[in-house]
Amino acid sequence: MKRKCGFTLIELLVVIAIIAVLMGILMPALRAVRDQAKRTHCVTNCRTLSTGWLMYAEDNDNKIVNGHTNTGVSWVDRADASFTLEQKKQTIRDGLLYKYVGKEINVYRCPSDYRLQDAAFNTFRSFSIAGGANGESNGSTTIAAKSLLDIKRPGEKYVFVEDIDPRGYNIGSWIMRFNSIGWIDPLAMWHNERSTIGFADGHAEMHKWENKSFIDWGKKAMYSTENWPGFGMQHPADETEDIRYMAKGYPHKRFTGKLY
Repeated sequence: MKRKCGFTLIELLVVIAIIAVLMGILMPALRAVRDQAKRTHCVTNCRTLSTGWLMYAEDNDNKIVNGHTNTGVSWVDRADASFTLEQKKQTIRDGLLYKYVGKEINVYRCPSDYRLQDAAFNTFRSFSIAGGANGESNGSTTIAAKSLLDIKRPGEKYVFVEDIDPRGYNIGSWIMRFNSIGWIDPLAMWHNERSTIGFADGHAEMHKWENKSFIDWGKKAMYSTENWPGFGMQHPADETEDIRYMAKGYPHKRFTGKLY
């Protein structure tokens, strides 16, 4: 008798099992490649913002763009939580830096920032300017830089950070506290406990955080707003690596208080 062409059930099951094994091997590698591509994209976006920030200053006698979104015309206009997504995008287009980044709105967000798909957030912009770069005051401990000439060692002083505001909008500037060991605003960590930071010389890089208390606080702001303890955090005295890093790099003209 002539044998019919085709696969037997056992042969099909073997093929399916082989495919499943291959997928189990390949999927983690593919996810890693995808995540690395998003990291690279995020750093590129932040570098574009930092370069645009520099270009603005160079066109304005070294004067730094207003970094406080709640005080008149600034690098972006203020976007309240009640704004629609299109209104939030328009606040970016109306900002002073928009033309300096090629009028490309997507450079203002991190590709790993999921909040655009979450109705509870409906947030587009991922980055904020540090208050010490002509932005929001953190009290009386720093005098903000108003000019490029005010920032010494610009390659070590950051301007842009990946901010996370659980209220659904980024207002003012990103600030921290210097007169005691603690934070004011959290940072987003969309890249496996890493954040992208843009510096005053125009470069950007990814930074890995070390302290568990700071990481947990940031993750609660990112993913579990109901359990988020709020702005300002006192962390254990033996967990100071992250706050020292950010304090050392905070842009300013001069300090009037304690520097870690």
